[in-house]
Amino acid sequence: MFKIVTHNQNKYKEMKKIIGNLEWMNIEYPEIQADTLEDVIDFALSYLSNKIEGNFIIDDSGLFIESLNDFPGVYSSYVYRTIGNEGMLKLMEGIENRRAYFKTVIGLRYQGMNYKLVGICHGYIANEERGKNGFGYDPIFIPENYRKTFSEMPIEEKNRISHRGKAMIKLRALLHRFGEIQ
Repeated sequence: MFKIVTHNQNKYKEMKKIIGNLEWMNIEYPEIQADTLEDVIDFALSYLSNKIEGNFIIDDSGLFIESLNDFPGVYSSYVYRTIGNEGMLKLMEGIENRRAYFKTVIGLRYQGMNYKLVGICHGYIANEERGKNGFGYDPIFIPENYRKTFSEMPIEEKNRISHRGKAMIKLRALLHRFGEIQ
């Protein structure tokens, strides 16, 4: 059994669909403001390794919008809490280049060692919110080669193509290599 440390129950549900033997840990830990998602994960792995016994998983994700110089990026969670999708769409008003990507970095603490796995999903920002599934920026993000937002997809479809899904598939392969899962 692996512990997944997150405040976001939706992340846990998505991740559990890919790796079934996950236990949700909703514990507080400081999230530093850093230049990269990898830096955030490095700090969290180090901090939590002194607080959690055994193996655990954490993740950090960001939405990077090309025309906004990769904003909100590492500040995605804060920006979402502050202005939401409505505010993000206002920032994008009149902007033709709507290219964006989601990036997830998963941190794994396994037998005293730290591992990082990255998943990226390219796409673009929709003109309006669409869909009822998912969370966060899902209603405004349309993956490349798709016409629907993440929020218009069932969780299984989203997991096959999303940033988090790709990182989790890499994590599952690593845990399989370690002999932890089938």
